Amino acid sequence: MLTVQIVLFDGFDLLDAIAPYEVFCAASMYTENALRVEMVTAEGPRPVTSGMDGLTIEANDTLDPERGGIILVPGASGNVEGDGPDSIPAILGKAMNTELTTMIKTALDHKDIVVATVCGGSLLLAMGGLLEGRSAVTHRLGMDLLGATGAIPVPARVVDDGNLVTGGGVTSGLDVALYLVERELGPRIAHEIEQLFEYERRGTAWRAKGIVPSTHRSLTDNEPSIVMNQTTVTSDILPNEKTQISVFDGNWDTTIATPVGKLEVKLYIETSSDVIQGTATQGDETIPFLNPVLCDNKLSWTLPITKPMRLNLKFEIAVDGDQMSGIAKAGLLPASKLTGRRVN
Repeated sequence: MLTVQIVLFDGFDLLDAIAPYEVFCAASMYTENALRVEMVTAEGPRPVTSGMDGLTIEANDTLDPERGGIILVPGASGNVEGDGPDSIPAILGKAMNTELTTMIKTALDHKDIVVATVCGGSLLLAMGGLLEGRSAVTHRLGMDLLGATGAIPVPARVVDDGNLVTGGGVTSGLDVALYLVERELGPRIAHEIEQLFEYERRGTAWRAKGIVPSTHRSLTDNEPSIVMNQTTVTSDILPNEKTQISVFDGNWDTTIATPVGKLEVKLYIETSSDVIQGTATQGDETIPFLNPVLCDNKLSWTLPITKPMRLNLKFEIAVDGDQMSGIAKAGLLPASKLTGRRVN
C-alpha cells in the first residue's frame, strides 16, 4: 500500500494541504484502497490551525520519516509584507525550527520516499538547508529567496528532481498530487481523477532529462560593457576613494533583526592596496565577504549564512563615526535592520 503523509504545522496554507488530500483520497477510491492518506505533524496527533484566521484540522499521527511512500509539505498562509509573527517568512521560520527539518532531512536520505512540497513548502525546506543544489520551484514571489538558499529555481508548475517533487503557485497542490498519482499509480488513475474533478493539470512537469534546449539569445550591445563595469567596480577601487573606504575598517559588533530572531555577527573590515575586504563571524563560523562594492558612501556585499536558516544575504551598510547601520536582505524576505558599533 502506498502511504501519503501530509504534514501540518501551525499557520499552514489550507488549500496547499486539502487539494492534495482530495486528489489522493480519490486515487484510493479508484484503486480499491491501494493508497492511504493521513494528516500528520512533527509533534504527533494534535489540532493544527491553518493561517490567516484559518480552520483547525486534527492531525491523527506523527510524521514517520522512514516510512516508504510520499511526504507532502504545504506552504504557509499569512501576510506577504512585513516581518510580524503572522508574516509568511515568520510562520515558515517557526516551522523550520521544529523537528520537522530534521525529519524531512531523514526522509530525503531514503530513495523509496518522495518528498513533495506545495508553494511555500519549498521555502520551508530550503530555509532549513535541505534543497541546496536541488532543482525546485515555489510561489513566483519566493523564487529569488529560493535561489538565495542555494536551491536551483526552475520556473515550472511542477519540478521533478527524483525523490523531490515541488509545485509553484497557490493552486499547484492539485498539479503536484495529480503528477504524483500518475508517477506512482499510472496515467489512467490520474486521468480518471481529472475527469472527476473536471480539472486538467497545468504545464509540463520539468525534469532534468532529454535534450537540453539550445538558446538563441545573444548579448545586447550594452551587456558586455555591463559585465566589464561590474568586474571593474568589484576589483579596482580608485585611489581617491581610499579615504571613504577607511571609515569602514575595523572590528564591528553587529546585530541583525530578522523575522525569525536576532543574529549577533562580528564583522572585520580592512582596506589593503586600495581594495576593501572583510569577514563575518557567527558563532564558530567565519565567512569572507563576497564581491564587496563601495558606492555613494555605502558598502555592499553578499554573505552566505547558515543560521538561523541557510541564505545568501545581500548587505548594504553605512558608517557614522563608530556606529554602523544598514540592511540585510534575501529574496522576498523583508529587509532586516542591521546595527553595530566599532570595537577595539
